[in-house]
Amino acid sequence: MRPLEYRDFLIDVLKNTPDVGMVDVIESGPHPYALTVTVAGREQRWQVIGQLAEGAKHDTPTAPVHGTPAAFQAAPVGGPADAWLAGVIGAAESPETKTIDVWSAREGSQSTGVTVNFHNGERAFLRLF
Repeated sequence: MRPLEYRDFLIDVLKNTPDVGMVDVIESGPHPYALTVTVAGREQRWQVIGQLAEGAKHDTPTAPVHGTPAAFQAAPVGGPADAWLAGVIGAAESPETKTIDVWSAREGSQSTGVTVNFHNGERAFLRLF
């Protein structure tokens, strides 16, 4: 799923998530495809970055491929922001989502973010900034 489409998907999912007060698009600035979300009274800013499937081109859309939704683990609102977001994404049970990787759960990681792998070979990187 391309970054703009995935950002729109996230906005819909987040607006229907408990503890989320506000979700908005960040239209200008150095981070394209970004959004801001207020979770349990705290603001988070996420940028969506995409990677095309092997052999795909930017001028033609990649066809969605559906499969079993990604396994996920719910995380508390007060825990790591990327673990919480990964739980929200997983709970949406999108048939396009193959796997979800939480960066802060990686051994020795200093980064906060999520990699979403899609069944069609594309990936979305969600980076907290």
